[in-house]
Amino acid sequence: MTSKRTVNIITLGCSKNLIDSERLMKMFYDSGFLTCHEPKTVSKNDIVVINTCGFIGDAKEESVNTILEWCEAKSKGKISQLYVMGCLSQRYRDDLISNIPEVDGWYGKTDWPELVSHLAKKHPATASYDRIITTPRHHAYLKIAEGCNRFCSFCAIPLITGRYRSSSIEDVEAEVKMLVSRGVKEFNVIAQDLSYYGTDIYGKQCIAELVDRIAQIDGVKWIRLHYAYPSQFPMDLLDVMASRDNVCRYLDIALQHISDTVLSNMRRHITSDETIALLEKIREKVPGIHIRTTLMVGFPGEGDAEFEQLMDFVKTQRFERMGAFAYCEEEDTYGAKNFDDNISQEVKQARLDRLMALQEQISLSHNEKKIGQTIRVIIDREDPDYYVGRSEWDSPEVDPEVLIEKSKKLERGEFYDVVVTGALPYELMAKPV
Repeated sequence: MTSKRTVNIITLGCSKNLIDSERLMKMFYDSGFLTCHEPKTVSKNDIVVINTCGFIGDAKEESVNTILEWCEAKSKGKISQLYVMGCLSQRYRDDLISNIPEVDGWYGKTDWPELVSHLAKKHPATASYDRIITTPRHHAYLKIAEGCNRFCSFCAIPLITGRYRSSSIEDVEAEVKMLVSRGVKEFNVIAQDLSYYGTDIYGKQCIAELVDRIAQIDGVKWIRLHYAYPSQFPMDLLDVMASRDNVCRYLDIALQHISDTVLSNMRRHITSDETIALLEKIREKVPGIHIRTTLMVGFPGEGDAEFEQLMDFVKTQRFERMGAFAYCEEEDTYGAKNFDDNISQEVKQARLDRLMALQEQISLSHNEKKIGQTIRVIIDREDPDYYVGRSEWDSPEVDPEVLIEKSKKLERGEFYDVVVTGALPYELMAKPV
């Protein structure tokens, strides 16, 4: 065993990164270290590990700035060692080693377990799926795959994470049972592409089978699905969603655009008509479903007509949940190599502002229709003036919250029925039943 030194993990980027950090924490813990996530204080003997994001320009800048801040802390003797892992170092390791020599070691997206072996002088006997949860105890993210095979022309993820790699159904089930035993009730299933799950190891799409098997595990109260891909969507998943009460009527499916020209340039392998038909089928098979999507403005080929088509699409579809962002060219992607990023930042921002203003109106309309309804919520926390909960239609951190008056005592991590009493674009007000 090593002496009880503390390893402080700092996580940047997405929930998939967070799971890697949680697994790293468990490996360090099993190797005799103390572990801390997002430390408020550190001591001179501590080790710091930064799990970086390298997806888009802003994320890369944040990762580099964070590394430099901790390099300064190390130079002042506030910590003893500094290591970096994750997407940024996976993609730019050689450049980073040359430019930031103060870092003691660099690891990528898949070789970070070697960091534990390096510091502990042995490899811990930790199950690959075991981890220390850093989210509130009642909910956890569940990563079922890494990588992506789609190679959309705007996206650097496949360049960073490599080809699609599914976790086995048995390993996912084992992870869910382990987390249930530790108090987790809500599972937010994530992958870069849920639709492809299982194809690489079973030769067919298996997301429906996986979700159905997870839903049968005692203690699993909510399952929420994130990042389905619209092309070759697994239609049998809709049957599972409709038949299993603990599978939330919620689907996160990034559509990116609706113009055939832009979709083709993006290499999305789906047309406008096929997209609309898919959305109709999803709503038909799963009544009451809330669809979350992500859209992009300013991609090469998006003229005024294509953008207006996108606006009309959003007006017609009235997505319950929607995010959007402006295109930012990423080096080495198909888009960067084959298209001119010739739409000005001012035009991109103006389009983004218009699109999100429209969505704000739609979101308010959806929320106002819930006034007077009784809905089921899980309580995330207690604030001074109200309890804060979420419905089955609300994923942590990205979706609306339900603010519940304190007319009776409610417990964190428990489910309650509440009556909706008011609505804002991105919040509901409610009172306990």
